[in-house]
Amino acid sequence: MDAVAALNEIAFWLERELAPTFKVQAFRKAAGIIAALDPEDVAARARNGRLKSMKGIGDRTFEVIRQAVDGAVPDYLEGLRERGQQPLADGGAELHSALRGDLHSHSDWSDGGSPIELMADAARTLGREYLALTDHSPSLKIANGLTAERLTEQLDIVAGINSGFDDDGGGGFRLLAGIEVDILEDGTLDQSADMLDRLDVVVASVHSKLRSDRSTMTARMLGAISDPHMNVLGHCTGRLLQGSRGTRPQSDFDAERVFAACAEQDVAVEINSRPERQDPPDDLIRLALDAGCLFSIDSDAHAPGQLDFLQYGAARAAANGVPAERIVTTWPLGRLLEWAGRGK
Repeated sequence: MDAVAALNEIAFWLERELAPTFKVQAFRKAAGIIAALDPEDVAARARNGRLKSMKGIGDRTFEVIRQAVDGAVPDYLEGLRERGQQPLADGGAELHSALRGDLHSHSDWSDGGSPIELMADAARTLGREYLALTDHSPSLKIANGLTAERLTEQLDIVAGINSGFDDDGGGGFRLLAGIEVDILEDGTLDQSADMLDRLDVVVASVHSKLRSDRSTMTARMLGAISDPHMNVLGHCTGRLLQGSRGTRPQSDFDAERVFAACAEQDVAVEINSRPERQDPPDDLIRLALDAGCLFSIDSDAHAPGQLDFLQYGAARAAANGVPAERIVTTWPLGRLLEWAGRGK
């Protein structure tokens, strides 16, 4: 087995299991180290033990490489694959199988941990037909948000990746140019209209002043929803239920008014699949459903293995009676792009 592929696949399964970041990074780092070497050199160093002395190669990663260069599937990877056969969530399997894509993901251009190419390859491996790359916008400096200049550069990268997929057949996969744009305090979107015009998908989320009073937060969200560039309202309450960042209560806003505006403006309400978010809560999913809203089940993945979190979102959507036809990420690409470009 290819040793680089083995190390990266191990990292994928660990990300999917929400393993500690340092553990995942050990395998990603080792994959990067040996990818820069001649494969025959890697095999020779693994067999004579010299690979152990290389910085960034630990006992576990050495064992994986050693078994891989000898033609075997590493024991550690075999165990992870076996665990990975079990679904992440209870329920929602039928809805999950209907999902064609994912409109919310991050790369190492902002606060994700992996290159764009690795995210795209993982999405394609998982059978997605499309993935929107939605790195953060400039005001979210803590997440290395993209300036207009960096976003322009990223658009060229996305175009190049898609060109490569076209050359090799691509399996029908498309990487969509997008952004998770911050909803600023005055209700405007944190990127120029000209730049938003160039994107396939715009997810808009509140990331600051999450404890603002009800009327302030409602006005802020309504202002953003009125912008014709906005396609998806991301993690609308901002709550955190678990994880390394601790917990955070949900924001207070007039959900009936916000969801009525989403329905009127054809903006989808995101069902964020991250286990620590589970946003919106079940009662708000049902309220948005009654309001006539569309939905987007998204992973909000910050690493390749997290792209499989869509299972969690599908389970929650199914449990709350959201029909597949109301979920934009079940739509074929042509229909999705027609809907997303409605205001441009």
